Amino acid sequence: MSYTLFYSPGTASLAVHWMLIELGVAFEAEAVDIKAERSASYLALNPWGRVPTLVVDGAPVSESAALLMLLAERHPEGGFAPVIGSPERAAWMETMLLLANGLSPAMRDWFYADKDGEPAGADAVQALARRRIEGVFQRLDDMLADGRPYLLGEAVTTADFLATMLMRWSRNMARPATSWPRLEAYVTRTRARPAFVEVCRREGLTDWLNG
Repeated sequence: MSYTLFYSPGTASLAVHWMLIELGVAFEAEAVDIKAERSASYLALNPWGRVPTLVVDGAPVSESAALLMLLAERHPEGGFAPVIGSPERAAWMETMLLLANGLSPAMRDWFYADKDGEPAGADAVQALARRRIEGVFQRLDDMLADGRPYLLGEAVTTADFLATMLMRWSRNMARPATSWPRLEAYVTRTRARPAFVEVCRREGLTDWLNG
């Protein structure tokens, strides 16, 4: 198996970069400047010009959630997804899609309201995005109400990598994820993982680590 990750620090590639480190597999990592015009060679891999792109055995694959699920499938020894047919499988899939379809697009609307649409309507777009983001945070907080350490129970899964990355993006919002007491304790646990500390070191991220 061979992997090359194209990433940009702190962006949607973070969860994939983190999981690769967690798995302990060999991979190459190449930074992409998302503020600059993409090269023709990168656009050949990812026509949208976004990150992440993971070249898997020579074939490019994109989309963070899909890549996390793919890596879990290719490396079941990591235990980062419930096995097919297990009682926990449905909850895992539901949570992954909640994050990918519910939280991630709302985050993009929040950050790019004046770029993806008409600037005159940006405030309304952001207001709706904030309600959606906070609604998902509340739902995730409720999942932890029974005292479980991670979103699906005792074991870390791909959902935790994706959720932690998205929660990090809220750090400068009026009501960040850490405003919810259970989520604050939760991200303290996920941020304590050595692989999270390591991915932040590799990407030069210093503003959302445990004190």
